[in-house]
Amino acid sequence: MPTKRQPSSTDPAPHGSGLLLLPSGHELRGPAVSHDLSTPVPPARHAPSAKRGNRRAQKKKRRTGRIVLFSLLALVVALGGTAYWLYSDLDGNIKGVDINDAIGKDRPEKLPTSGQNVLILGSDSRAGDNAELNTGKVAGARSDTALVMHIPEGRTKAVAVSIPRDTLVTRPDCTKPDGSEVAAAERVMFNSIYSQVGPACVVKTVEKMSGVRMDHYVEIDFAGFKDLVDAIDGVTVTVDQDIHDPSSGLDLTAGTHRLDGTRSLEFVRTRHGVGDGSDLGRIGLQQEFMIALLGEIKKQDLLGSPTKTYKIADTLTAALTTDSELASLTALADFGRSLNGVDPSSMETIMLPVAYDKIDPNRVVAAEPQASTLWKAIRSDEEIPESAKKSPATGGTS
Repeated sequence: MPTKRQPSSTDPAPHGSGLLLLPSGHELRGPAVSHDLSTPVPPARHAPSAKRGNRRAQKKKRRTGRIVLFSLLALVVALGGTAYWLYSDLDGNIKGVDINDAIGKDRPEKLPTSGQNVLILGSDSRAGDNAELNTGKVAGARSDTALVMHIPEGRTKAVAVSIPRDTLVTRPDCTKPDGSEVAAAERVMFNSIYSQVGPACVVKTVEKMSGVRMDHYVEIDFAGFKDLVDAIDGVTVTVDQDIHDPSSGLDLTAGTHRLDGTRSLEFVRTRHGVGDGSDLGRIGLQQEFMIALLGEIKKQDLLGSPTKTYKIADTLTAALTTDSELASLTALADFGRSLNGVDPSSMETIMLPVAYDKIDPNRVVAAEPQASTLWKAIRSDEEIPESAKKSPATGGTS
């Protein structure tokens, strides 16, 4: 930008030259002006023009101020609208199930020292996006993964109890989502309850078999699980043996691997490449992966990357179905913040002690007295005895 030049006493201004030097350096030509003191010189007429110029400048300044103010207001409104849209978008992603209404009062008592208990299901519906994820040809949906997560009072540690999907259980009488009643039944495979009766009946079944009141219910589907892993740029796992499972598609050599979303699904679904090929072998891998996933999420620089934070939140909330008390972004965020003190690396993972069924060796049943001892420790928020962690069925790797 050109620098404005100011008049100087050294500038030539010859008498009668008719040349005036303006502050800008431009020349203005006009009639010569005499500086003869004997000739009266009319008073300068610049003052009124200066006043008018000042008034115009002030009006222009006020107009500019209003423009800036309105622009700022528009920006604030736009940002506020965007924030509201982002919140509404995430909040609208979460699907809710009214567990309390579906189950009614036929539930275990909530003990004051029982901490928090959350039933987490992994849904393997073969419909929609999940149909492309190598999930097999089975119709309908199954609760492929089931975990009872117990967070003791103080919330500095947690215990995750895996329930094998092939476990034979007694299903209580339940109400379907359409309001129809389903009678109780014995020797029902655990993972079939979700598809036959719905998530509320899964909660009720777990409460009946454990005597533990479930405070919350969280379900995540396969497609959402894949997107979540991709949103956090993968999860690192270590395996101590080669795994080759044509059924799930997993092909890993012994060692440490960084898995993307697709390979993570293969990892948690594989069963033929580990243990005896049953569901018990898969549980060990699922527990290992869960701890690795939680650890990855916890160490993400969420505050340092708002775009990535939104992407993670969007994929996570879109994949979730929760009980109605958690089915809002605010409630979910509050619950998540309350778990900040829990270190995933210190989480204890246990498989519900099971024994091979005497009638059908391809199925398992809860082993006693180990299972009852385990559930009692969780109900009373006490340390779980080592004897309650040992499973007579030895097909797993956990």
